[in-house]
Amino acid sequence: MTIAYLPLPPDDAPPYEPWAGEPEVLAESAEAGRRAAAWIRSLPAPPAPRPVGTWLAGALPAAVEAATASLDPAQCDRMGPDGRLVEGTAGVDAGTMSTLAIVPCVLSDADWFTLDQHIRLMAVASIITGIARLLADDPGTAILHGLVARMCATLDHATRPDPPGLAT
Repeated sequence: MTIAYLPLPPDDAPPYEPWAGEPEVLAESAEAGRRAAAWIRSLPAPPAPRPVGTWLAGALPAAVEAATASLDPAQCDRMGPDGRLVEGTAGVDAGTMSTLAIVPCVLSDADWFTLDQHIRLMAVASIITGIARLLADDPGTAILHGLVARMCATLDHATRPDPPGLAT
């Protein structure tokens, strides 16, 4: 059996047209990422210097900010010139996504954090990778139907200041 792909017009693709409200959604995502990174940086340091503590205070908040600041709905799933699906990145590079993906593994070494802080850090990584995947899969729906805005609200909720008396 032979599969023949339909040829695509070379370089005749129409220019990307932003969705209604896209600049505002991307600005809010970047701002939510800055707030989340600030919350991560405000978390307590380990009692003694440890590599995971340095990573959590530096690389993780930097990845959170980088991911939310680089979101680009134009980099969504599409057909490549050979007719095969090209998985979009929503503007987030592979290194940043890798940093976010290892958060659950790294947290096992962060025993100075409370259980609540562990869960909230995992939520931050999950929410940000979720926003990128939403924009890569279907940017129009994600923007026009408020999915990204809801995810940003969830990110803000996950990174709210610790309630008084919560030290478990």
